[in-house]
Amino acid sequence: MEIANALEVPGFPGQFARTRRFSLGVPGGFSVSPDGARVLFVRTGSGSDTVGRLWLYEDGGERLLADPAALDAGREEDVPEAERVRRERAQVTSTGVVGYATDRHARVAVFALGGAVWAVRTGGGAPWRVPTAGPAVDPRPSPDGSLVAYVTDGAVRVVRTHDGTEDRLLAAPEGPDVTYGLSDHVSAESIGRLRGHWWSPDGDALLVARTDHARVGRWFLSDPTDPSKPPRAIRYPAAGTANADVSLHILSLRGKRTPIRIPAQADPDTHPSGTWTDPRFEYVTAAGWDAAGPFAEVQTRDQRSTVLLAIDPDTGGTLPLVHRRDRAWVELTPGVPARTGTGTPVVPLVRDDVRGLRVGDVASPPGLHVRAVLGTVGDRVYFTASEDPTETHVWAYDPERAFGRISQEPGVHTATIGGDTVVLDSRTPDGHTVTVLRRGRPAGSIAVLAETPLVTPRPSRLSLGVRRLRSHLHLPSWYEPGSGRLPVLLSPYAGYGIQLAVRAGGWYGAVAQWFAEQGFAVLVTDGRGTPGRGRAWETAIHGDRLTAPLEDQVDALHAAAERYPELDLERVGIRGWSYGGYLAIGAVLHRPDVFHAAVAGAAPTDRRLYDTHWEERFLGHPDVRPDAYERSSHVPYAHLLTRPLLLMHGLADDNVVAAHTLRFSAALLAAGRPHSVLPLPGATHRVTREDVASSQLMAEVDFLRRYLIP
Repeated sequence: MEIANALEVPGFPGQFARTRRFSLGVPGGFSVSPDGARVLFVRTGSGSDTVGRLWLYEDGGERLLADPAALDAGREEDVPEAERVRRERAQVTSTGVVGYATDRHARVAVFALGGAVWAVRTGGGAPWRVPTAGPAVDPRPSPDGSLVAYVTDGAVRVVRTHDGTEDRLLAAPEGPDVTYGLSDHVSAESIGRLRGHWWSPDGDALLVARTDHARVGRWFLSDPTDPSKPPRAIRYPAAGTANADVSLHILSLRGKRTPIRIPAQADPDTHPSGTWTDPRFEYVTAAGWDAAGPFAEVQTRDQRSTVLLAIDPDTGGTLPLVHRRDRAWVELTPGVPARTGTGTPVVPLVRDDVRGLRVGDVASPPGLHVRAVLGTVGDRVYFTASEDPTETHVWAYDPERAFGRISQEPGVHTATIGGDTVVLDSRTPDGHTVTVLRRGRPAGSIAVLAETPLVTPRPSRLSLGVRRLRSHLHLPSWYEPGSGRLPVLLSPYAGYGIQLAVRAGGWYGAVAQWFAEQGFAVLVTDGRGTPGRGRAWETAIHGDRLTAPLEDQVDALHAAAERYPELDLERVGIRGWSYGGYLAIGAVLHRPDVFHAAVAGAAPTDRRLYDTHWEERFLGHPDVRPDAYERSSHVPYAHLLTRPLLLMHGLADDNVVAAHTLRFSAALLAAGRPHSVLPLPGATHRVTREDVASSQLMAEVDFLRRYLIP
């Protein structure tokens, strides 16, 4: 077979970079008014426009509420550092209006631009600037819209919405390591709690998180491309080290402050044991304030116990409502804790190895794997769940009609709800759509302006091997069966919390197909540790983050080759980013008999360098389980490398810091193992610079062709 006959796809790397992985032009951040009449959302102007705008869908049409270009919004360089960090944790890829908050009835929306607070009425009129005492982060209106709470320099303040008067300080940091109203690194990055303050339904008080970072280790990140810039100091709680001290407080607008009395630790008599046990409640995984009162969920340091607490706003006392325990770790289901309109907790449960849901005394149907709770309307509960691991659908439960599925078309669906309106966000094999349903019937749609990839993914959807590993195989569109054998490229993520082999379009499928067009058979497999296949499947990586996932990649490769003889097992490569990069390195270190070349981006090679909540969930405390960290890290095994390896890393990455790649490269050099390193200047964990992102793809394919396509 002559590779020169391959179909070249001009411009795809540039398009991939220009569209920020095809995320631009995609509507998101939906809010639906309680009466279901108004839907707010954020979207950029096109599939290549990076500036986010605030939109309203009402009466079957869209209306622009706020365009940064029409406002004296300041520069992107004026965004406060705390907001930059918050955006990185939230994986924001655009600029301009990237988030907002509304009052109870979605009549007033507020947002931040360049540290300034802006407000707009959804009924009409131009946005206006709300004066604040300093650069603002995460502004949120009171339920009646008359006030805005915001954070500036770690302090929580409240100001009148319509004119910026009566600006009041509710809580100020007691020292340089203290902040109020913001999330800490672990809560935002690994737990998913991005918020740090919540209004009471009456608008007379706030529930606020106070974070003291004094105990957390300080790391320094610098930009080697500009030695004139001083290093940036960050607080990073690496595995086995101290966490931030997070506490909760009720701040009354009248000046009263009530600390919340969170239990010190879980009951040792009922807390699951383990090689390492730490029953202290160190993590505030969720908090809020609904009609039944303020609440919080806390989790132990070893993550084997969580408790949902009802909070007395007058005394700060707490009442345990729901306890959850697990011998591996308690899974934090997105959207939980949640309560119905009558105060009934919505509780995740594990039944027959499948994650389900319980509302009061009623449990979800057997075999239904619950992914997330979307919200409640009265006593009706909306959630996403899977019957087939390659699909996710929107479901609802109410006491009268029990459980029913809302989405029908095969794909991956989620939703936002208000009143009798459901905004159904659907990714299917045919594309991405957003449909507005009213009383269960289509009432309109919200436009998705993302560009169509220049390559069309054409995967064969497979179930491989004895474990029925869900996989996608991408062959070149120009390939004729029997015309020759193809080198194989594995392109997985295969890590905790993410699936790629699903019945939905996405940027990863387009990238896989682009690599296929360069002359590869590309195999994407979701193995053990990924979601959707039951509790035992998820926890198979407990104590060892590499062995089972790598074994599944090898098994899927061999099973695919049995079915497709055109796959050449003498020329096998693997590529990946983050955990996928970690898996790629592990493949060439430990299975050089199978893998002949690898490309690894932003790979965590030393598990002690990742954060507490994420890493200790799987491996325990490094001082107690050093064997688990040694077994799951790559640096100790650098001497095993015998295959070509390209390492890439963003030099501004504050999630998986560049030290991972630099330490591993140093170990390879010390062991006399040749390898290549490609630093990505200015890039964070999500590479968004157009020149860097496009060149990165070209560098990968050039490297893989060099070693796999003679």
